[in-house]
Amino acid sequence: MKSDSVKKGRERAGHRSLLWALGMTPEEMSRPFVGIAGSANDLVPGHSHLERINRAVRDGILEGGGIPLLFNTVAVCDGIAMGHEGMRYSLPSREIISYSVELMVKAHALDGVVLVPNCDKVTPGMLMAAARLDVPAAVVSGGPMLSGRYDDTSLDLIRVMEASASPDVDGETLERIERQACPGAGCCSGLFTANSMNSLCEALGLSLPGNGTIPAVWAERIRLAKETGYRVVEMIREDMVPKKILTKDSFYNALALDMALGGSTNSLLHLPAIATEAGIILELDDVDRICRNTPNLCRIAPAGESKNHMEDLHRAGGIMAVLGELSEIGAINTQSMTISGKRLGELIGNSRSLDENVIRKASNPYSPTGGLAVLRGSLAPRGAVIKEAAMGERMRRHRGPAKTFNSEEEALKAIRGGVIKSGDVVVIRYEGPKGGPGMREMLMPTATLAGVGLEDSVLLVTDGRFSGGTRGGAVGHVSPEAASRGPIAVVQDGDMVEIDVENRRIDVMVDEKELSRRLEAWEPPQTAKLHGLLGVYTRLVGSASSGAVLSPGEENREGGGGK
Repeated sequence: MKSDSVKKGRERAGHRSLLWALGMTPEEMSRPFVGIAGSANDLVPGHSHLERINRAVRDGILEGGGIPLLFNTVAVCDGIAMGHEGMRYSLPSREIISYSVELMVKAHALDGVVLVPNCDKVTPGMLMAAARLDVPAAVVSGGPMLSGRYDDTSLDLIRVMEASASPDVDGETLERIERQACPGAGCCSGLFTANSMNSLCEALGLSLPGNGTIPAVWAERIRLAKETGYRVVEMIREDMVPKKILTKDSFYNALALDMALGGSTNSLLHLPAIATEAGIILELDDVDRICRNTPNLCRIAPAGESKNHMEDLHRAGGIMAVLGELSEIGAINTQSMTISGKRLGELIGNSRSLDENVIRKASNPYSPTGGLAVLRGSLAPRGAVIKEAAMGERMRRHRGPAKTFNSEEEALKAIRGGVIKSGDVVVIRYEGPKGGPGMREMLMPTATLAGVGLEDSVLLVTDGRFSGGTRGGAVGHVSPEAASRGPIAVVQDGDMVEIDVENRRIDVMVDEKELSRRLEAWEPPQTAKLHGLLGVYTRLVGSASSGAVLSPGEENREGGGGK
C-alpha cells in the first residue's frame, strides 16, 4: 500500500507517532488509508448537506475495511458569485480544488480517495485531480436540488433571474417566486453545469449509476454514498486507478451523453481539461463530430419551455436510461470500464426510457444532432460553442448589427436601459480566461434578455462563458479571446455579425484585409495590475478552446488573430 511509506519501518516512527495522535489503533494502522475529499460548507446550498454524504461515505469505507480520512476543498456557488467581482474567481477555483486534492493525497500517501463534490467547478476540479493521480478514485456527488413550485409551475434559479428582469412581474410576485424556487439543499435543479458534470461522471466511468440524478434529499443518495465508499476499498485491492478507466472512448461516451442531454456549454471547458490530465487530447473537432452523430434526446430546463428538471430525469430512468437509448444506435462504446468493476454495457443492462416525455427514444429524437455545437468562422477562428438545445429555431440563423461592450457590466446597463433592440448582436469581450480574468459567466445578460422578451431575437456573443442555465441565442468561448488579439477584439459597432448553426459558422462580415488592418493596429486596453490569485491565473491560463488549463509555457497560448 502507498500508505506503508508513512506507517511501516523503524524509520517511520515519527510518522506513526503523529498517526497515534489521531487516535488510531494498531489494527487500523494496517488498513488502507482512504481520503474523503469533501467540499461541505455553509455558503453553498449545493454543499450545505454534504457532511451527511461524507458520513455515509465514511461508513462505506469502514465496512469495506479501510480507514476514512476526511479533508476539505473550497467551493464557489456560481449563483451567488454571479454578476459581480466574485465570478472572476469561479473558474480559477477549479484549479485550486484540483491542486488541493492532489496535495492532500500525495502529501499523506493515501491509498485511495472518494471525491464528494456537487457544484459547478468542484466536480471538474476533483476529476482533474483524479485523472492526474495514480490512486483509485471514485466520485459521489451531493445530488440535485428538487425544483420549486409556484402556481402549479415548476421553478428554478433561472426562472427567478428572468422574472427579476421582466417588467410584467411585480415586486410581491417576484418575492413569492424567489422564496419558492430553491426549496432546499442540492445543486440547482435544472440541467446546468453542476448536474451536467455529475451526470457525465457516470459515462466517464468514475461514479456508480445514479450519481447525476438522485435528488440530494433522497435516502437513495445516502445509499449511493455508502456503496461508493465500500467500492473504493475494493478498487484499492484491485489497483483500479483512474487511468485504467479514463480512455479516449470514455471521454467520447461522455461527449455523446452530453449531446443527448443537451448539457451545459461549460462541459466543453471541463472535459478537455480532465482529458489533458489523463494524457488525452480532446479537440473541438471531436466535439463537433460526436455532436453531428448523436441525437438530442432530452429537453431538461432551461431548454426551451421545458418543465422537466433533474428529478424528472431520474424518474424516467436516469443517465443509464439515456445511455441505454444511445447504445441502441451504437453511439457509445459499451466496453468501457467503470469503477464498479463492470463494463459500461453491463451497468446499462436493459435500462431504457421509462417516460418518453422526458427521455425520447433514439428513433424519435428532438433533433438528429446533439444539444451543443461548435462554431467557427472569421469571428472565432479557433472555435466557439453554443447550446442549440436551449435556443429557439428562429435564432439558428441570424444576421444583425453588432453592439460592442468591453465588460458584462456595460452590456447589462445597455440591455436594462433599452439600448438593445430586436435583431441586434450583443458582443461582450475581454471576459475570456485571460482577459476577464476568470472567464465570467454571462448568465445575467442572457437572463435579462429573456426577461425583457428578446431571447429569440437578439444574439449574444462573448469570449466569456455561460451558465448551464442560459437559454436563447448565446455563443460563448469565442477563441482566440479579445485579450489574445482575437478578431472579437476589433469588431466595431454596426459591423454585421452572422451565425449559421446548421453550417457551424459564426462570422463578422468585414473584408479580410480590413480585419487584418484592425488587428495590426489593435492595442490591449490599459488595466490595473492584478495581484493574488487572479494575477497568477491571467499569466498562466490557456485558451478556452483547450479547456482553459494552466500552463507555465507557451504551448497553451493563443496566437494573434487566431493564426
